[in-house]
Amino acid sequence: MNGFTSILESAVIWSMENGLFFAVLIAAALLPMLLLFFLERLSGPRQLDVPREESEAEAAVELAEPRPVAAEAPPLVETLPVETAAESAPPAPAVEEPIPPAAPPAPAVEEPIPPAALPAPPVEAPKPRVRLRDRLARTSENLVGRLGGILSGRKVDADLLDELEALLFTADLGVATAESLLDAVRSKASGADASVVHEVLREAMYEKLRRVESETSSGPGSSDGPHVILVLGVNGSGKTTTIGKLAARYAGEGKQVLLGAGDTFRAAATEQLQVWGERVGCEVITGKPGGDPAAVAFDTVKAAIARGADVCIVDTAGRLQTKKPLMEELGKIHRVLSRDLPDAPHECLLVLDSNTGQNAISQARLFTEVAKITGLVLTKLDGTAKGGVIVGLADEFEIPVRYVGVGEGVEDLRDFDAREFIDALFPERD
Repeated sequence: MNGFTSILESAVIWSMENGLFFAVLIAAALLPMLLLFFLERLSGPRQLDVPREESEAEAAVELAEPRPVAAEAPPLVETLPVETAAESAPPAPAVEEPIPPAAPPAPAVEEPIPPAALPAPPVEAPKPRVRLRDRLARTSENLVGRLGGILSGRKVDADLLDELEALLFTADLGVATAESLLDAVRSKASGADASVVHEVLREAMYEKLRRVESETSSGPGSSDGPHVILVLGVNGSGKTTTIGKLAARYAGEGKQVLLGAGDTFRAAATEQLQVWGERVGCEVITGKPGGDPAAVAFDTVKAAIARGADVCIVDTAGRLQTKKPLMEELGKIHRVLSRDLPDAPHECLLVLDSNTGQNAISQARLFTEVAKITGLVLTKLDGTAKGGVIVGLADEFEIPVRYVGVGEGVEDLRDFDAREFIDALFPERD
């Protein structure tokens, strides 16, 4: 390369001495060399392979036969057995992954128990029916117990009849009934053993009560429209409670019941009836305090017809039998009830408190004068010794006895049964 530079410098000097022509000629000759020089500088050093001349035959053989592969030279360094990358790589340091905080235990989910596996709800056993004999114990002791003390070991004579007469007159049977029973003893047991008197009185009372056993032909469903029941009685007789128990009985039979709070003069009566309505699940029609009871009765029947009720029970104002204007008002209620239902009221029940004794007979006498009483209800028989009044009521009025009240429960308002009642009064027959 230094030689080439010297030649170039000499050429330049010579061209300057010999003129321009020779300079151009020299530049043209040197130009290819300059181009080649610059190309070599750009591409780097180049190795020139000298091709070996081969004959056509050798080229054909080379194409036809594969060249043997030259054996590999033994490695200068002993090779180690090939290992996988995972095996040959040095073990990575154990990286402790952060332990996530323990999740709080999930609340235990109680799987629903299939209906078949659920324990059956305890079925409340029905209350045992209390024997009527137990509820009439005080009346039985007052009548039959005293009778046993008189008759024990004696014959029927004049002295015994006098004692028997006093007993019957003080047993709240009523004067007429007491005389009737005494006549039966005189005619059937005179001169006989005193034990016969027991049987004569038993059968004579049964005959009187048998005549007033209630007929079951009338009742809800026996007439078109709702069965209307009008309930009468003095204050304190148990009238409103009897209405509630009747409503519960009919509702238990699947009937739709409507109540009318016709006792507008006593706020407590309306409230008490509303409590019974909520307990039984029936509607109660009320009026303004001090309003017209007949208007409430009219509205109640109207509502019963509109709602398709089966039973309609109308309460009335409690009144003393000595108050004539109040008693006469019952006639107005009767007329109002029959405007939309010609046969209404289908029942007119008179509620009497057995504790009043012979006063109950006086009440029945005056109530029957102003209203057509179709049935009697004797209440509070379980707490009185004056239950014998039922015999006097049956003997004098011959009005059917529909129900007897022998306790506070709904089931204690029982249908009257003459034989059951007599057996309860005379327990020694069992």
